[in-house]
Amino acid sequence: MILVTGGAGYIGSHAVLELLQAGHEVLVLDNLCNSSKVALDRVEHLAGRTVQFVKGDVRNRSLLNALFASYPIEAVLHFAGLKAVGESVREPLRYYETNVSGSIALCQAMAEAGIFKLVFSSSATVYGDSPRMPITENCPTGIPTNPYGQSKLMAENVLRGLAESDPRWSIALLRYFNPIGAHESGLIGEDPNGIPNNLLPYMLQVAIGRRKHLSVYGADYPTPDGTGVRDYIHVVDLAKGHLKALERLSLVHGVSTWNLGTGRGYSVRQMVTAFEEVIGRPLPHIYKARRPGDIAQCWSDTTKARDELGWEAKKGLLTMLTDAWRWQSRNPQGYGVDKAATATKKADTATETALAS
Repeated sequence: MILVTGGAGYIGSHAVLELLQAGHEVLVLDNLCNSSKVALDRVEHLAGRTVQFVKGDVRNRSLLNALFASYPIEAVLHFAGLKAVGESVREPLRYYETNVSGSIALCQAMAEAGIFKLVFSSSATVYGDSPRMPITENCPTGIPTNPYGQSKLMAENVLRGLAESDPRWSIALLRYFNPIGAHESGLIGEDPNGIPNNLLPYMLQVAIGRRKHLSVYGADYPTPDGTGVRDYIHVVDLAKGHLKALERLSLVHGVSTWNLGTGRGYSVRQMVTAFEEVIGRPLPHIYKARRPGDIAQCWSDTTKARDELGWEAKKGLLTMLTDAWRWQSRNPQGYGVDKAATATKKADTATETALAS
């Protein structure tokens, strides 16, 4: 059985689906602070298999101990954490406490239970404002430009020290670039709480009528068209990368690092133009000053993942945008407050029953 922390979230739910379709038994731990149990209900529908679910926080050591004692867990995919760059600038302590302390608590509980295989959800933000493009795993991690990236780098350093201290650990650090898109069924996708912090979710909400216009932050970067350049990867390709990393951990010990991206960067202007092609109409947008913590450009070299994992991204930009638009069109309010609340209440009851002692 695989424990997936944060498995009801955007990337986590897609990874759970891939795990189920590959034949794994899955246990999800999620506190639902920025996710929905409805996502897992839909994952079960798509896979035709059930997911074990416990509502709870990855920082809760007693809960983690109970899970490892109650389920035959063999490895962990660790997605649980906070991920908004702008929010991290405003609330740095919350990010360090959740992303770093949560990872420490998880590893303490894993070690106590004798479980030493971990796939960690990291980020390309650990490279900071890299002067070298594309970014390889050998590029220095530098100083991330925001507390979100700093929290991911801190967690990476914790995991490296852990693996150096105990040769039983097999840890994958997966440095994501910019996940977008949705499952082709249109049943699961990204459903951010409140105002979206990332480009595509905001574009989707403008297109569906939930927001008046897109704000493009920065038109004076040292890039070909002045707007920020990022490496966008389809969330399904990203999820498949986790399964490849999990397979690899059965063969290696210590810490292994892989970039997961496409190896190509697109500017915000290019993204807007491509999205307008998908929806067949203009997308209202205005330009504003740069945001604190943002960098000009960032894209990956994924040669190492291709050579060592046998993995590479398959889906192009128009597929990413088309799948995302299908998800948003069919789910204009995301997973829906009422349905999510009902599912959460049921999950709370089930959890209390299962863990009562």
